[in-house]
Amino acid sequence: MIQNALRPSDITDELLAAYETVIGLEVHCQLLTESKLFARDCNVFGAEPNTNIGPLTLALPGTLPKINKKAVEYAIRLGLACGCTISKKTIFDRKNYFYPDLPKGYQISQDKKPICDKGSVTISSKNTDGQTVEKVIRFHHIHLEEDAGKSVHDGSYTETLLDYNRAGTPLVEMVSEPDLRSAEETGAFVTEIRRLVRYLQISDGNMEEGSLRCDVNVSVRKKGAPEYGTKVEIKNMNSIRNMMRAINFEERRQVALLEGDQDVQQETRMFEVESGQTYGMRVKETMNDYRYFPDPDLSPVVISDEWLASIKAAMPALPQELREKFVQQYGIPVYDAIVLTDTREIALYFEAVCALTNAYKSVSNWLMGPVKSYLNEHDSNIDLFQMNPTNLAALIALSESGVVSHSVASQKIFPILLNEPDRAPLDIATANNWLQNSNTNELESLVDEVISSMQDKVTAYKKGKKGLIGLFVGEVMKKSNNTADPKMVNQLLARKLS
Repeated sequence: MIQNALRPSDITDELLAAYETVIGLEVHCQLLTESKLFARDCNVFGAEPNTNIGPLTLALPGTLPKINKKAVEYAIRLGLACGCTISKKTIFDRKNYFYPDLPKGYQISQDKKPICDKGSVTISSKNTDGQTVEKVIRFHHIHLEEDAGKSVHDGSYTETLLDYNRAGTPLVEMVSEPDLRSAEETGAFVTEIRRLVRYLQISDGNMEEGSLRCDVNVSVRKKGAPEYGTKVEIKNMNSIRNMMRAINFEERRQVALLEGDQDVQQETRMFEVESGQTYGMRVKETMNDYRYFPDPDLSPVVISDEWLASIKAAMPALPQELREKFVQQYGIPVYDAIVLTDTREIALYFEAVCALTNAYKSVSNWLMGPVKSYLNEHDSNIDLFQMNPTNLAALIALSESGVVSHSVASQKIFPILLNEPDRAPLDIATANNWLQNSNTNELESLVDEVISSMQDKVTAYKKGKKGLIGLFVGEVMKKSNNTADPKMVNQLLARKLS
């Protein structure tokens, strides 16, 4: 027994702060092509096992692969979005590695000539002082490869079952430089990648379905040390939250080993969700001998200047570009712009409403307020939102012009429109007598009634309790069934109470 052995739970925050965590990721992202990377088999999630397969997926003798042009285009889109250098001539290699769920016995991937070189993404995360900071995370490269199938370990069977539906699905693998320094930064990095591939419409990014998953390389070193520590790979993380939990555990585990005068072993580990701990799967050699060589059945892919230019011309606006546009063109705060570009669908909906009204900040407030609350309550997305941009713009116009109060618009008309999206907001307000009352004589009578019934509060107000003005306004609004113009009510009360 090692006398100095420490457990991860023994490592205090103060001791952990003496170390620096170094993290690099290999992010695997399935592409939304209709067919597989080298075969015509259907590429769709959720089909019955072993139904989306054919002779080439099963590696039957005499079959020859043929590259999916759309998959190459999607990889180029991602490379352009990340500022990568696009290889004008790229080749595919055979990676000789035993996959029990890949019938060929090797994987077609890219080694020496990946399709995208270098590049980066910018992330926003909180530092130790709680401030939001931006950081550039570099890529080493991005390459194309085929996915393996899926091994199914069902407790009701004594054997492992194999589903080859996923075998041959096109993947891009994004290999980062070791620029990440915390679980929080890593979570922000994967979140930004998921947002990016969804904006580019090259992947659905659904981690729970395996469309986006990560291998996380983690090491620790004393702060200020010039050399990296021994890295450990945590395989197949398909949840951002669990990935962050795994990193938090692993950095404490490695510090515990070093503080206990033990060595960190280079190995592949898995994460157990229930315990929140990583555990060893296999010891990893310093170098993997995959015996790469160019696939003899696939010709080099030549990307012409014309093809590259056409892909660039079709690129959609990306999150950072839209954030800058929203701040400059619509004059909304930076925070609003970040929230409204969280998904492509929300950004498009915001612009659709802004095309119908000049009240841009009000549109932002509505989307971040009532609309977002409704979507959260119903676990829904903006693309399933019943209210069309025209009706939301009309509702905002009623509120902004004072035809109805904001409370009536948000608490009464808005819920009706959600159930009856074809009705006009003005028709709903008129039918329910919710039009805001700006008739001075009628409002003055209501103000007089409230003042007469609350003489004790009037006395307190005149003695200096000016905050009571809100109470008076509220009472007048009740008597008017919330149809009184609040500004006019405030003016009348201020004049009469003084």
